[in-house]
Amino acid sequence: MVTTFAAIDGTTLAYRTVGGGAPLVCLPGGPMRDAGYLGDLGGLGADRTLVILDQRGTGRSAVPADVSTYRCDRMVDDVEALRGRLGLDRLDLLGHSAGANLALRYLTRHPDRVGRLALVTPSIRAVGLETTAAQRREVTQVRAGEPWFPAAAAALELVLSGQAGPDARQAIAPFFYGRWDETARAHQAAEDGQRNDEAAPIFGSEGAFDPPATRAALAAHRGPVLLLAGAVDLAAPPGLVAQFAELVPRAELVVQPGAGHYPWLDDAEAFTATVAAFLAGPQGA
Repeated sequence: MVTTFAAIDGTTLAYRTVGGGAPLVCLPGGPMRDAGYLGDLGGLGADRTLVILDQRGTGRSAVPADVSTYRCDRMVDDVEALRGRLGLDRLDLLGHSAGANLALRYLTRHPDRVGRLALVTPSIRAVGLETTAAQRREVTQVRAGEPWFPAAAAALELVLSGQAGPDARQAIAPFFYGRWDETARAHQAAEDGQRNDEAAPIFGSEGAFDPPATRAALAAHRGPVLLLAGAVDLAAPPGLVAQFAELVPRAELVVQPGAGHYPWLDDAEAFTATVAAFLAGPQGA
């Protein structure tokens, strides 16, 4: 079911609900990608009602009058408006990829409004961490026996050296999936039609993040935190996610074997078992 509501600035936003049980607000990545790519997160709706937000300017949500509101910190108001629309005192949040940054910025501004926090293959620019070339190469080398590897590895080296052409993104696409099969190809092919290319650069533009404040908010947070990495994820390598875990005293770090950037596609059963167990676990101190 799709529901619309008004953001604080009057922009019409939309969210989709899937499943049953207590609400779990899901923030998509991209950045600024139509939340349709999340699907039903591998069937996670069997355990919780997934409240899947289309960020402003994506999916069924309207384009704002002021495009500067695409910046990550400014979209915190959209999450807070959604909380009000749902009538909840606190939100359990799941952020995927760049959506993890929005979840972290929301925690920074509204620490008392966050319960459980699940960050899936996260981009964590919000805490001031950046992926190194060595971390990216480490996860790609285990794929060396796959038929597409030589072309993808050559394209990745061009990306890492800053010499990549317009076709590089397509060439390295297999590195974002645990299996480069028909399902993965269809999922990747849909991306161009789902991404707001005007909004994406604004999302992380100057002023979007305040790493010291976000690190302090995480250190003070008493709710449970799950960091789920894909073992072969080029975008959020396990080494990077492990670095992030060191900043969160009560974090649970899980590395899903054989998974890429979209772990619910690679092994839905393993993904849903991990996230459902986390959501059902004890509350923090």
